[in-house]
Amino acid sequence: MDPVTAGVGRAWPLVGLVLLAVNLRTAITGIAPVLGDVRAAFGLNGLELSVLTALPVLCLGAFAALAPAVARRAGVGPTVAGALALVTVGLLLRAVPATAALFTGTVLAGAGLAVGNVLLPAFVKQHFPTRVGPCTGLAMTAMAGSAALAAGVAVPLDRAAGLPAALAAWALPALLATLVWCLPVLRGHRTPTPAPCAADASLLRSPSAWAVAGFLGAVSLMFYVLTAWLPELMRDQGFGAAESGTMVSVMLTIGIPLGFVVPVAAARLRDQRPLVAGIAVAMLVGLGGILLAPQGGWLWVSVLGVANGSAFPLAVTLLSLRSPDPGTAARLSGLAQTGGYLLAALGPLAVGTVRSATGGWTAPLLLLLALVVPEAAFGLLAARPGFVRPGVGVLRAVA
Repeated sequence: MDPVTAGVGRAWPLVGLVLLAVNLRTAITGIAPVLGDVRAAFGLNGLELSVLTALPVLCLGAFAALAPAVARRAGVGPTVAGALALVTVGLLLRAVPATAALFTGTVLAGAGLAVGNVLLPAFVKQHFPTRVGPCTGLAMTAMAGSAALAAGVAVPLDRAAGLPAALAAWALPALLATLVWCLPVLRGHRTPTPAPCAADASLLRSPSAWAVAGFLGAVSLMFYVLTAWLPELMRDQGFGAAESGTMVSVMLTIGIPLGFVVPVAAARLRDQRPLVAGIAVAMLVGLGGILLAPQGGWLWVSVLGVANGSAFPLAVTLLSLRSPDPGTAARLSGLAQTGGYLLAALGPLAVGTVRSATGGWTAPLLLLLALVVPEAAFGLLAARPGFVRPGVGVLRAVA
């Protein structure tokens, strides 16, 4: 029996997985709805506010590469516990009424999120090797649900208890998750990632690994662009401010059930390329619909909800499905998330720049439509049957 399971009960890995997933997006989605109040309370200018919104995604990329190395030395359990502790401290710190604390807390929380993101697929591969689909789906559902909830309660919390309470509220579930992940650490158990030997460096020479990274980066870029700009885009198409905000909420909510369904379906398929093709078609229909027939906004936003809600869970599931063991899953996850999130952080900035330069949404929408092509290309390569083999240019087929 697994030492962690034996030490703290059979339910611990599943409970730990869910609590980890619950805390991997709330630090990002919980601040977006109250950015106006944050700007006023901290006296931020436009540039500082832009940096604040970009910092979490930049941290997801900048700190992702550290996670596998730290986990090999300390073990997965202690590393995740430390990551969740960083999230807790960061969320509390950014509620302190000082600009330096706001930015420092955001970086600390972002670093914790990066480590947790990377190790989640490895943890699933290690503890649930025959249930990758359902367990990844459970984690994605918990992540999507908590992200939507954090966005939904931010403004009511701000109005009822004040901005510091709204900014710090999600430190409580992060603290709970930290304590749960500390249980096996306190009992002396360790869940190490297998030593990589020379595999880490050679993974960089695998085109298949880069295909997985490219797909994760492309779908993340699309997600953050739509989350950031869809409200303003739909307002400019004639919809009211409240209705445009509701559209974003609906788009995120559609992703909650898909977060479970898509990983389960992907794990049951030997070849996930049909799922990639379906996502690409839905993305083209949604973006093209807004461009050509914006009056049908609710329909196109719903289609984008299906595309976005399916793409990210599929990309995360592929990290496990393309890895033959937990060690490779951790290293592939670190590689994919480092490059992927650094790429994704550029998306909202690039779209905003194009929109400012052209004075409208036609050019940004055409840019997003063009980006569907590399997203689909990376996805089709990443979804081929087989395992990523470090240093090998193609996937080794599954027997």
